[in-house]
Amino acid sequence: MTEQPVGGHVTGGSGAAAGTDHASAGLSVLPVTGLPEFRPGDDLAAALAGAAPWLADGDVLVVTSKIVSKVEGRLVPVPADPEERDRVRRELIDAETDRVLARRGRTLIVTGKLGIVQAAAGIDGSNVRPDELALLPVDPDASAVALRSALRERLGVDVAVVVTDTMGRAWRIGQTDVAIGSAGVPVLHRYGGMTDAQGNDLLVTEIALADELAAAADLVKGKLGATPVAVVRGMTPADDGSTARELVRSLDEDMFWLGADDAVERGRREAVLLRRSTRAFDPDVPVDPEAMRRAVRTALTAPAPHHSTPFRFVWLRDPARRTALLDAMRDRWRADLAADDRPDDEIERRLARGDLLRRAPELVLAFRTGDGAHTYPDATRNAAERDMFTVAGGAAVQSLLVALAAEGIGSCWVGSTIFAPDVVREVLGVGDDWQPLGAVAAGTPVEPLTPRPPRDPAEGLLEW
Repeated sequence: MTEQPVGGHVTGGSGAAAGTDHASAGLSVLPVTGLPEFRPGDDLAAALAGAAPWLADGDVLVVTSKIVSKVEGRLVPVPADPEERDRVRRELIDAETDRVLARRGRTLIVTGKLGIVQAAAGIDGSNVRPDELALLPVDPDASAVALRSALRERLGVDVAVVVTDTMGRAWRIGQTDVAIGSAGVPVLHRYGGMTDAQGNDLLVTEIALADELAAAADLVKGKLGATPVAVVRGMTPADDGSTARELVRSLDEDMFWLGADDAVERGRREAVLLRRSTRAFDPDVPVDPEAMRRAVRTALTAPAPHHSTPFRFVWLRDPARRTALLDAMRDRWRADLAADDRPDDEIERRLARGDLLRRAPELVLAFRTGDGAHTYPDATRNAAERDMFTVAGGAAVQSLLVALAAEGIGSCWVGSTIFAPDVVREVLGVGDDWQPLGAVAAGTPVEPLTPRPPRDPAEGLLEW
């Protein structure tokens, strides 16, 4: 008689067959222990046959996709340096992505090559060597079929196989295992056309059986226990030829296929409420340069007269140039305040306000240029033209602040450059038509940005 596993199993009560009504004796979830650390080219079926000779007909073998990726050679070497590792990881995400659905900071929710919606296209750096990253199997359904066939050949048993991966779910906190590959088990259990105990017709109820099996097995697998395989026993599924790929909802049935685009108006409103003046930045958490560029790209879409784009943003990334500018501005402010006969202590207090621009991790200067401006024969219309372009510049600055908030970046607009335009132009070497519109201090906020309550329109809206 083959020895059976004796510890660490989870059992289900009568009729609890993972969302079906097939088993009246309950289910057992059994860990498969004693497996090696898998590497490319290893024989997964041989290792499982050796570790679980007690497998029986009707068992469902639930396998973490990571070990399938390993034996199938889906490991990519990466530099050990954390920044370089992250750079390569993002390149791999781009390569494995069909479509970006949502983005928040560095987190990407994408549709991957398998049609699965998840973070980072399933690319994972856990439970692999520090100089490697793991991609998902190329065809998890085919992997499940091959493993099922190999176990039948080695042990003479007919088992089902479910290949799983861990992912989050929309509108739910936390992660769970779901099926990304399947063979020998109905991936869906359909109740359509049946009635419940109260006589109600079940019209559209479909249970994702393969996903329930994946989650049940994870109760004994875990993430840190080096147990990547478990067996669900007691269900004895009837093979209907379905695959995990069938669990991917088609676009014509998906109410949210537009992803973040579908919620753009809600996102804009939320980002506006997230925007607030942030003066406390975390010096140990750098700002993603691509996030800064995306925010500026958004700001450049602000409306402007005559189909022009008269906005310029100068991102002072060179510490020496930034210091030179702030020193020159401070000298000008001190001279101006002294000329106003301000007391020395007041002058120092006012100058201290400029410290925010020095300690902020990032500093962006906003300008309005004369690009696209018309010239008129009278001074009144020329002044109005300048004002119109300045207002457009203000819209660009606000767009930048909101876009930064949407990226999770704190910011604070400071109008100091407006009071020393000639100094700013001289230090930066820009044209005389570059009119400073203030400076934006930016960085990772010490406290995460949270939406503030919207203002009462009556405070600033007159309806005549």
